[in-house]
Amino acid sequence: MIYFDNSATTKVDSKVLDTYNQVSEKIWGNPSSLHNFGQQSFNLLSQSRNQIAKLLGVEPNEIYFTSGGTEGDNWVIKGTAKEKHQFGKHIITSSVEHAAVKNSMHALEDLGFDVTYLPVDKEGRVSAQDLENAIRPDTILVSIMAVNNEMGAVEPLDEISDVLRKYPKIHFHVDAVQAVGKGLHDLVFNDRVDFVTFSGHKFHAPRGIGLIYGRNGRKIAPLMDGGGQERGQRSGTENLPAIAGMAKALRIISDHEAESVASEQKIRKQIYDHITKFDKVHTFSGLSDHFAPHILCFAVEGVKGETIVHAFEEHGIYISTTSACSSKKEETASTLDAMGIDPSIARSAVRISLGDKNTLEEANQFNQVFDQLYEEFKKLS
Repeated sequence: MIYFDNSATTKVDSKVLDTYNQVSEKIWGNPSSLHNFGQQSFNLLSQSRNQIAKLLGVEPNEIYFTSGGTEGDNWVIKGTAKEKHQFGKHIITSSVEHAAVKNSMHALEDLGFDVTYLPVDKEGRVSAQDLENAIRPDTILVSIMAVNNEMGAVEPLDEISDVLRKYPKIHFHVDAVQAVGKGLHDLVFNDRVDFVTFSGHKFHAPRGIGLIYGRNGRKIAPLMDGGGQERGQRSGTENLPAIAGMAKALRIISDHEAESVASEQKIRKQIYDHITKFDKVHTFSGLSDHFAPHILCFAVEGVKGETIVHAFEEHGIYISTTSACSSKKEETASTLDAMGIDPSIARSAVRISLGDKNTLEEANQFNQVFDQLYEEFKKLS
């Protein structure tokens, strides 16, 4: 099996799974309990938070645990709206955000908020100038993803941050779910970014766990009320086995990040250089620094994306249509729509998403299978 769908989810690392199981079996007290068994759990919770903060280069009290990227995006966006609505009801985002952001914006529009959706260029990137032009006196939040999940565009967060330094009261949120372990730490964690969301299952942690970085001094309202966990910001008994596992996963991927990025770039180039030789292939991801190292989006003209996915599956190669969250709904890739790609081509789009476990040998096998399938695809088109 060749697994090229790591942007949808990654396999839990065996060392992470060991940590998860050991915590589940041996340290299963409630971190809020006063007895010694609860204190052991609380100590591990604090240790995990400290380790994650150190790896990210932030303070421990700036880390909040969540159930994943969707909750994190919802919390920052709706929490900002609730916290700052008295100062304004205008929000700026891009036209290519993940559904967790996009649908949160739609929910706020139903409540009377005004959302500006910035256009993107042919590479799927927003313009910092367009952002500055969109800012109003009542703007309270800017939410721009780090890496587009459909075709891998890296948004110009540094340029956006330069603009927002002139507007210090506006919250700046970055969905960095696709950015962990991809050599983009300094871009994401600059001194103007206020909130960052992550999802553990994108970097070999268990599903159902994630985190938010929230800069000290920046406030968002909680979405869930209850027992006051996470310093009163996110109530609910902490998922300690998954939190400890996520801390382990982040350490593992951080330890070999540079090596993994270089490997993924080589694998992506190997495939890119091969498939671009064919007349009916359209690529939407480039090889420049404007694109993350692990995502390659392409289409075979005249062949539906789902047909391409299943054809490769018959050869034991797993890729996806552009977004796992919308693939079964047969939706056209929203990013490609926003880029102005012909809908008939966009419907053919598929995504290869690499991980640190993939190899050049797998890329060569993919290319061999592609050659065989392309002849079949030509008949369909």
